[in-house]
Amino acid sequence: QVQLVESGGGLVQPGGSLRLSCAASGSILDFYVLGWFRQAPGKRREGVSTISGSDGSTNYADSVKGRFTISRNVAKNTVYLQMNSLKPEDTAVYYCAATRGTQSRDPSSYGDWGQGTQVTVSS
Repeated sequence: QVQLVESGGGLVQPGGSLRLSCAASGSILDFYVLGWFRQAPGKRREGVSTISGSDGSTNYADSVKGRFTISRNVAKNTVYLQMNSLKPEDTAVYYCAATRGTQSRDPSSYGDWGQGTQVTVSS
């Protein structure tokens, strides 16, 4: 089982930036798809962005394209989510997840999850 630990959440004003980190146990980034998901109160968990283990290819939800960037440091077994131009509607608990399956933003495709980190965008 893969262990994932998120960090970097917090309170930020609209228009601000945060960088989330997801540290994985072991050298898995070459073999797993890593994804960032979020869940706001009363809403379903949704996929934000994913990065492929094989070639580093990425994809994004339309709501974050141009504002969020996913990246990875294979040597540090860490995946990042740089979030810029944050909006109040980005407020949610953000989760990191891993799968050896296909690269998808469907949460049901992922079996290993971190504990989540809260992101609050408010003035």
